[in-house]
Amino acid sequence: MTGTEPPAPAASGEAEAIRGFARRLGLPGLVDVHTHFMPRNVLDKVWAYFDSAGPLTGVEWPITYREEEGRRVALLRDFGVLAFTSMLYPHKAGMAEWLDDWAADFAARTPDCLHTATFFPEPGAPGYVRRALDRGARVFKVHLQVGGFDPNDPLLDDVWEVVEEAGTPVVVHCGSGPAPGAFTGPGPVGRLLARHPRLRLVVAHLGMPEYGEFLDLADRYEGVHLDTTMAFTDFSERLAPFPGDELKRLQGLGDRILLGSDFPNIPYPYVHQLDALERLGLGDDWLRAVCHDNAARLFELPHRSP
Repeated sequence: MTGTEPPAPAASGEAEAIRGFARRLGLPGLVDVHTHFMPRNVLDKVWAYFDSAGPLTGVEWPITYREEEGRRVALLRDFGVLAFTSMLYPHKAGMAEWLDDWAADFAARTPDCLHTATFFPEPGAPGYVRRALDRGARVFKVHLQVGGFDPNDPLLDDVWEVVEEAGTPVVVHCGSGPAPGAFTGPGPVGRLLARHPRLRLVVAHLGMPEYGEFLDLADRYEGVHLDTTMAFTDFSERLAPFPGDELKRLQGLGDRILLGSDFPNIPYPYVHQLDALERLGLGDDWLRAVCHDNAARLFELPHRSP
């Protein structure tokens, strides 16, 4: 990907609708901290899993943006997404390091991608995490549900120390949605934060469905952020509705909520995530912070003019 490819067409003017959303808020564009790019053989297996309604999903889950890599990048650019991630993750030992190599190459040829890396509890993890940071990794992704591991595994002790010291954000799928895992839920992550209170953790999917418990952790630890990935959409509200009595607290934590989408692996158009956030009625200042300003601050991106 050289950055010179023509933009991919967006169906029914979706790109203009998304850009219009940003313009109405006075934003130069969006920052999406939860998008997926990964080696094609890995992505094919992920898509096959969704197609089969695998046990971690259990529902029909059509992939809206089943496109080649270059077209997916072009679509995000056409949507006005200024920065995005390549969330990728191993499901077993021996995968993380070569995923990190792929992600480093992807970030080098895709300048608007925040260089993403990952890790797994294995003896070599501290070494390859340090190498990823040396190569410019700006965010890590950890998937406790798919990986099936405890974040407090002793094999990760040095890893957490390294990323805590570096101040590098880690996006963690730690909620029990769409299906619980052996180490999902607020308990394991809460124990991790008690040991490493300065970690910058980004709780994926707002911690769905344990929304309140993960908001509790954000209240307790100033480094805890949450991303909006799939939350409040019609799809997720049917499965794990956000409790209305927590909206005021969500608004109060508005400086630590980040836009996430799960693009391209979403069963609805991208614009629906933005519509779902807007219909919460939490105000334009909250939307501006969530859709751009908070991530711009966290990742030290160019700030918009006041």
